[in-house]
Amino acid sequence: MKISFILVILLIALFTVGQTIYSSQQGNADKMNKGDQQIQMDKTKSDFDRKYTRPDDETLKKKLTPLQYKVTQKNGTERPFKNEYWDNKKHGIYVDVVSGEPLFSSLDKFKSGTGWPSFTKPLEPGNIVEKADRSFFTTRTEVRSKHGDSHLGHVFSDGPEPTGLRYCINSAALNFIPKEDLEKKGYGEYIKLFEEK
Repeated sequence: MKISFILVILLIALFTVGQTIYSSQQGNADKMNKGDQQIQMDKTKSDFDRKYTRPDDETLKKKLTPLQYKVTQKNGTERPFKNEYWDNKKHGIYVDVVSGEPLFSSLDKFKSGTGWPSFTKPLEPGNIVEKADRSFFTTRTEVRSKHGDSHLGHVFSDGPEPTGLRYCINSAALNFIPKEDLEKKGYGEYIKLFEEK
């Protein structure tokens, strides 16, 4: 009788210890899962921080020069040969002056003779939106930024190889980030484009 009682006590003790160990392991697993979730949340937050957006109109009027506002928000056009980047020969990338989204690379820039910055292709095609422009009694293809919805210029089919395209862009719609400033300005992923240039 005593032996049976002792066995029952031992079984209860073993069960209790086992439950304690299981609960402890489960708690650690929950902590690890929460830690993984926090890492994922931090990553998502980091990704969200890099999203490019258009500020409200009041902010834009303070942020942009009158010419930049006229070009990007009112579909204006700056004067040829009298703008900031038409003859810029430095290496780097061109981003939307409104949203900061990457648009073009100096590696695709060419001398078109038009007096505006011209590129054979976008750096990030997903950041470019093309629309039919029927102003001035003709049909052209307008180029806008996807996230900032800025008017950038127009694209024509009279460019050089390899694309045959000419993205004719207003300097006033762009900010130029020199290759040496890419990391500092948050565009470090594009440094590799210029490593052997």
